[in-house]
Amino acid sequence: MDSRNRCPGGNVCFSEGLGLVPCELWWVQRIFAYSLIVLIGIAALDDRPTVIKTAGPLAIGGALVASYHSYIQLAPPGGTCGISGGCSSVQYQFASVLAIPNLAVIAFVLVEMLTAGAYWNSE
Repeated sequence: MDSRNRCPGGNVCFSEGLGLVPCELWWVQRIFAYSLIVLIGIAALDDRPTVIKTAGPLAIGGALVASYHSYIQLAPPGGTCGISGGCSSVQYQFASVLAIPNLAVIAFVLVEMLTAGAYWNSE
């Protein structure tokens, strides 16, 4: 079976399905993303559109880390992000254009927009 057929989706797909090894910045982005999943899930169950007050800073923080990670990948060779480096290497590209941190920026911005929209529609 091809490893691409085992991908459940998202971050898990990249690391478990495709066998990509997360760098330090990818782990930080995951912390923001997984926190948002729990927070927005609970807010959806409790019908709390005011989740923007806590989800907003998490989404913005995740977008900033992912933007920095994207910048490092565009920087001249040799850029590192932590003790062991490796954040400057592009392990996967979607549609030959978007690397994993670029996809993360898009996801965090969408979360910010959707939670803000839910808040403004509730007033």
